[in-house]
Amino acid sequence: MIGELISVDGGRLRVVPAPLDAGPGSAQAGAPFAGVTAPPGATVVLLHGAGSGTDTPVLTALAGRLAGAGTRVATLEMPYRVAGRRAPDRPSRLDGVLTAAVAALGSPAFLGLAGASMGSRVAVRCARTVGARAVLALGFPLQPPGGRPSREPELADAGVPVLVIQGERDAFGTPAADPSRQVEVRIVAGADHSFRVRVRDARTVGEVAAEAADLGSSWLLGQLAGTAGVGATAGSGGSGGGGAAGGTAAEV
Repeated sequence: MIGELISVDGGRLRVVPAPLDAGPGSAQAGAPFAGVTAPPGATVVLLHGAGSGTDTPVLTALAGRLAGAGTRVATLEMPYRVAGRRAPDRPSRLDGVLTAAVAALGSPAFLGLAGASMGSRVAVRCARTVGARAVLALGFPLQPPGGRPSREPELADAGVPVLVIQGERDAFGTPAADPSRQVEVRIVAGADHSFRVRVRDARTVGEVAAEAADLGSSWLLGQLAGTAGVGATAGSGGSGGGGAAGGTAAEV
């Protein structure tokens, strides 16, 4: 994704201005996606998982849809990846980098956060602190390996609307929808934690990425515009989840 690079507390922001930045009525203005156009000044920060960058099929598809609807999209690469390390920074460090990144973006009034796996945890932990209006969690790693406590409290404490999009085969389990805490859940058939599919699922990675990106962008744009873009909460799997078979601790 082409855009301006900004160094932030050891991390790196790549910012792609929204078409709406050209001004009201411009021919460059964003087109509605699923009937929703981003409000002027809307910004979404995308956060990667522990073992991948922001160039995964799902995040790439999501960024394209958001930008096309008039959203300024910023991808945030955490310090450990900038430095070429495999092991993620400690949670407090990750949270601090996101907070600094939002400040560097001018603390936008219409801010959304979207994170994959580890990035979704950072997003829900920081949502209220950075003034986000909504969080999109792609593959939220609910149940860590080794019998450690569930991360469900992180979702419950987000304090803003959260949409979790989870693969049907996610080995980290599936959160339960909780309307009282504004947590919605959508399931992508056949997909695992990283939104990969098996040959027998008769679906391509691109098709899965498109489904997740369509769901996520329409909902997130709806939240930023002040209208629901997806509708009523869908059902979900159990909150206990399984172990981490098919995933690693580094992915959370």
